[in-house]
Amino acid sequence: MGGAFEGCNVRKFLVVLYTALVLGANGAAADVGALRDGDMKKLALHDTPLPLPEAVLLDASDGEHSLTAFKGKWVVLNFWATWCAPCRHEMPSLDRLQTAMPEIAVVPVATGRNSVTGIEKFFAEAEVKSLPILRDPSSELARGMGVMGLPVTVI
Repeated sequence: MGGAFEGCNVRKFLVVLYTALVLGANGAAADVGALRDGDMKKLALHDTPLPLPEAVLLDASDGEHSLTAFKGKWVVLNFWATWCAPCRHEMPSLDRLQTAMPEIAVVPVATGRNSVTGIEKFFAEAEVKSLPILRDPSSELARGMGVMGLPVTVI
């Protein structure tokens, strides 16, 4: 085999195929007009990437990190907190996404006052194994990106 059915292209094809199957199997979801009036109305699309605010993220050992390390890569940036019930529900999906597509960077950022111990417990309970522990303890990045509630995911 070769050509379009190699590596990342296979994954992209499968994502499109599965999406088409889900939409085709669900008549309500197939109504694109209804999607534009529902939750999809919250989706903000930009013609060009917006500049990111400069912020220091801390890992579990208080090592400093920056989003500039991901320049040129596809990044799924997820703002979350240990107390957030919807975050607990979606984090295993983000972990599976990182495992399935290692060429992208899934970057969960615990925003606000989340202790390392609390994050480690959260990850253990949610069976998260492939994602890094990164913290935005002063919510500097979250505020700079206009995050008003949790969870928020930015691509």
